[in-house]
Amino acid sequence: MPRIMELPAHVADLIAAGEVVERPGSVVKELVENSIDAGATSVTVEIRRGGMGYIRVTDNGCGIAPEDVGTAFLRHATSKLRTARDLEAIGTLGFRGEALAAIAAVSRVEMITRTADSAEGTRIELEGGKVTQKRPEGCPVGTTIIIRDLFFNTPARLKFMKNDRAEGANVSAVVLRMALSHPEVSLKYVKDGAEELHTPGDGKLESTIYSTLGREFAAGLLRAGSDAGDVKVSGYVSAPANCRGNRSWQFFFLNGRHIKSKTLQAAVEQAYKNSLFTGRFPVCVLDITINLGAVDVNVHPAKTEVRFTNEKAVFDAVYYAVRGALEATENSAVEMDISPGTRKVLGDAPVAPVRGGLGNERPAPSSGGSYTAKPREDFFVRRTADEFTGTYRQKSRGGDVTFFDSQRGGTSQYRIELPAQNAAPAAPAITTELETPDFRIVGEAFTTYIVAEQGDSLFLIDKHAAHEREIFDALRESAGEPVSQMLLTPAVCDVGPDNAALILDSAELLGEYGFDVSDFGGGKIALRQVPAELADDDPRALMEELCQELQAGRNALDGLRDGIMHTVACRAAIKAGTSSDPREVRNLVAKVLSGQIKYCPHGRPVAMEITKNQLDRNFKRV
Repeated sequence: MPRIMELPAHVADLIAAGEVVERPGSVVKELVENSIDAGATSVTVEIRRGGMGYIRVTDNGCGIAPEDVGTAFLRHATSKLRTARDLEAIGTLGFRGEALAAIAAVSRVEMITRTADSAEGTRIELEGGKVTQKRPEGCPVGTTIIIRDLFFNTPARLKFMKNDRAEGANVSAVVLRMALSHPEVSLKYVKDGAEELHTPGDGKLESTIYSTLGREFAAGLLRAGSDAGDVKVSGYVSAPANCRGNRSWQFFFLNGRHIKSKTLQAAVEQAYKNSLFTGRFPVCVLDITINLGAVDVNVHPAKTEVRFTNEKAVFDAVYYAVRGALEATENSAVEMDISPGTRKVLGDAPVAPVRGGLGNERPAPSSGGSYTAKPREDFFVRRTADEFTGTYRQKSRGGDVTFFDSQRGGTSQYRIELPAQNAAPAAPAITTELETPDFRIVGEAFTTYIVAEQGDSLFLIDKHAAHEREIFDALRESAGEPVSQMLLTPAVCDVGPDNAALILDSAELLGEYGFDVSDFGGGKIALRQVPAELADDDPRALMEELCQELQAGRNALDGLRDGIMHTVACRAAIKAGTSSDPREVRNLVAKVLSGQIKYCPHGRPVAMEITKNQLDRNFKRV
């Protein structure tokens, strides 16, 4: 066996550099992080040849004192830690004191820096980690670092680098993440002489998103936020229709540090469980603030992976922040039951209780916005309208309220006065008359798409998707015992030991939706009762689908409930290719055209609009 020997210092430096400096993007990340830690409010990044030939980072931070310039390039030399106890609460982006040493070991480096209390700056040059020159030099307060010929002395590493275009794209992605993580810093990025990015540095995340990702991207985002005490979440998520085909547009920042976290990723995607089409992924820019002692950022040389002391608390905070943003736009509706024989009211007599069934207990806003009733809490509405009956659905639009008559296919437009916050529920005043939308059902295409005409538009409506959403919403808003069907013979389903345990753990929750399951032994489940809508369904296929939903939603109770409701709704909905009852078709069309139904639980749109003007143009009539 060869003798054990201590490696030469330069070899050890090269090995250490390999852990920190993987490619030009790694260099840019480390240098920009140092600039931010130095208190910079303006940072300029410039690269050439994908960063392999030239990287320049200039900031207006505090600079480095002349006596510390040489020390800054020593391994494990840092101004950010003093004792082992400091590792328990790291509040800076860099802390190991290895970045400059690692970069210098595999490149040619120039640094010019000056502090505010120094009359002149200092210039230092290094090659392969060795100082070749150090002298005073005039310069503004701050630091400029130039990196040339990256990996010039490590050909084994150099041959694994990609072409300049690929490496430049990686640097661009790094700069983008740095800009999004610190909207208070104005970050300018120049690539091969052309400015590619410049953020305002006004401290507003929305401004940074707009300037980096574009107006169209920013327009499709919803504000998200939650404050669970120990964990605060803020940022933006995409509307279901604006999701992407991969996860590359998911940005997570923890205390200002960009991180990769399967926990956060799962929390976001779980929140979209019933709003997202298969193969689509949410877009998000989320900043999580947590106590410094509750997270360990010292688990990976690149500092992109972290470990939480309470992972569930972080998961829940992100999940409910995203879920709240989606509910604020998708579910701002309550059911209104109008009893037969209700008379026209001009005075103060209350009529028609409105029942809230959204599951969110937000107080009414003081002015404007949407009023959301608390679950099962009644308030009364006065209206000036002729006698009418039916089930009505309220959709708030900044004080405008639409009621839809499921029996007649009509809607009512009202102006509603919202009660003051924390005030006793008062009777909102309604001042307009009942109206009926003018739409005509033309027929069905391929026994799948309903064709309806309204005004100057023709609508193609996916009846399965629309009906699935209707059932899903009804399940979410229903209160009371479900309607179930007892099977003549219990269906024994072999789902495997793991899935059987999962179903049995959720037996009580499944019972809330009409299922009766019990252990049959050997990884089998006995299914004795199902929701009435699924009496003719394939029990084994039903159990397999329920297992998938339960597995996906195991981290949050809301996710479990939504998974069960999603399975029931999908299997109970009208199937494409089958004929439908005309009254059911008319009901679906009215709900789609009134705006009650926009997306199926997967997030797919349920209708496509073709205007008369489009048809006229296609047929050369205009």
